[in-house]
Amino acid sequence: MTIKVAQWATGGVGKAAIQDVLAHPELELVGAWVHSEAKHGVDVGEIIGGEPVGVLATTSQQEILDGDADCVVYSPLMPNEDEVVALLRAGKNVVTPVGWVYPDPATTGALLAACEEGGSTLHGTGIHPGGITERFPLMVSALSAGATHVRSEEFSDIRTYDAPDVVRHIMAFGATPEEARGGMIVGLLSGGFKQSVRMVAAEMGFDIDPELTTLHEVAVATAPIESPIGVIEPGLVAGQRFSWQATVRGQPVVTATVNWLMGEGALDPAWEIGPEGERFEVEVTGDPSVKLTFKGLQPETIAEGLVRNPGVVSTANHCVSAIPYVVAAEPGIKTYLDLPLIAGRAAPHLAR
Repeated sequence: MTIKVAQWATGGVGKAAIQDVLAHPELELVGAWVHSEAKHGVDVGEIIGGEPVGVLATTSQQEILDGDADCVVYSPLMPNEDEVVALLRAGKNVVTPVGWVYPDPATTGALLAACEEGGSTLHGTGIHPGGITERFPLMVSALSAGATHVRSEEFSDIRTYDAPDVVRHIMAFGATPEEARGGMIVGLLSGGFKQSVRMVAAEMGFDIDPELTTLHEVAVATAPIESPIGVIEPGLVAGQRFSWQATVRGQPVVTATVNWLMGEGALDPAWEIGPEGERFEVEVTGDPSVKLTFKGLQPETIAEGLVRNPGVVSTANHCVSAIPYVVAAEPGIKTYLDLPLIAGRAAPHLAR
């Protein structure tokens, strides 16, 4: 049976999700909500830069709520719980990369009530936070015994991220160090990464301290740096490092870290991506210690990334791949721990 899917928001992740839904043998695209009036009534295929697909985008949220989608891929820039509650109450399963990967039960009453009323399921996923910070650390940990520390870490050149308003105004690149430290980015990131850290700690049985540690460091340009948001002048933020840690009696046991740099060679402190290049790492320290490096989730060049960033595409793919499993699940909030192994699908010309 074909699963009907609607896309909520058509930014970078949304466009990639639409492409993946169109290529997925079990899914059918039936709707798309857009924020921009300029996209209202436009064929979704044209919005993603392709041929018409016969589905028109709409700015009407009610149209999506009243539609026949079995599942909605919810990927706005900023999550809105009221929107998700409305979707779930309307009987729409929701898969999203913007939250709820391992939510605190004390905060989920409205969501759970909506799931019960609509017979629907909510699943938070993505890449980082998401697979890199939860799924793969837990999978790798099974190869080790007596684990003492679990680390997930991103090393990225942020010049490849084609969202200049986000990079400048939300991520605070090109701002002063004081503006970056006092901005919204730490709070926005912490919601997801703290849930990731708590999931790994809980599943592996670490007796963690009640409060997680959050670290935020900045590096400034030492010379003018050309970037997609314009020239970053000396003294302004050109690198950021975020880290979230769970500890046991003060000793770090689970750490998730993000390294975002505007290139290398002109930063103070002199941070570098390193000889291995852009990558994601997952490491479990134990008996034996195991380290896994992910390549290919960042583009080969800045120019390629500005056209199609593999990390953004992978985030969307991880959402879309989960849809059949989420639709088949019992109503409620389901994490990776509640769902079976999720797999992608063969290319259409190689499929059964």
